[in-house]
Amino acid sequence: MSIGKKHLPILALGLAATVGAGFATAGQKANAGPLSCEIVTRASGGMTSIEGVAHADRQLTGSYQLRITGPGANISQGGDFDASPGRAATLGSVTLGGNGSSYDVKLEVTAGGKTTSCTERVGKWL
Repeated sequence: MSIGKKHLPILALGLAATVGAGFATAGQKANAGPLSCEIVTRASGGMTSIEGVAHADRQLTGSYQLRITGPGANISQGGDFDASPGRAATLGSVTLGGNGSSYDVKLEVTAGGKTTSCTERVGKWL
């Protein structure tokens, strides 16, 4: 099946509407050996939830720093965590008003002397 040039804007608009209608994403995932991090976002009821997650392929103990910045938000959470295979560790969670704002999210995870980080822009599509 061939798509003519006049149909491409319609397809793009449909895709944007589908993606923008609501999202639950497993964001960027970064690996550093046995440890990886992930930023998970969900939109519901006009709110945006942001969660930092660590995954490990062996038992690990470490620390994390979750930073969220944007209009009216300058949030920093941190602490220690334990992660093991098959059991993701939740590393901080924030729910913000979904008023069309964008937020920059950075998660740094350190374990076994190694640091990995994930960054993502969430919220309004830019």
